[in-house]
Amino acid sequence: MRIRSLGHVVVRVTDRERAERFYGGVLGLPLCARFDEDGFKMAFFSLGNHHDFAVMEVSGEGSSNSETAVGMHHVAFNIGTTLDELREARAKLNAAGIATHPVDHGVTKSLYFADPDGNGVEVYVDVSDAWRRDPQRVAQLRPLEL
Repeated sequence: MRIRSLGHVVVRVTDRERAERFYGGVLGLPLCARFDEDGFKMAFFSLGNHHDFAVMEVSGEGSSNSETAVGMHHVAFNIGTTLDELREARAKLNAAGIATHPVDHGVTKSLYFADPDGNGVEVYVDVSDAWRRDPQRVAQLRPLEL
């Protein structure tokens, strides 16, 4: 077996409609399908595949927002290749009342923030292909001034 690419990510949320407004409205992911049967609710978003990202509604009982809790840390979405694109994203997120944390990863520049349920989200721009020659370059973490 050889994994060829990431297929999709599914995030648990407490309100599918609110998550659709966030991921579809604020972040602009195209909604491609919904599932709603026997209390099981999901929304699917596509970036060119049958679906690349989905949200699944859960009760939220027993969840923890602790930084040390097990579970997904964040999902990342590439939004381009320029700092201007990252600045535009920050302005849109700030206008929506979403606080962001900018980070310089060397080969990428990123904004980290939380969705309405506290799930971690990253939007980033690719600014270097230096990782192709030196894979260790992806493991950098510095503050980013935008």
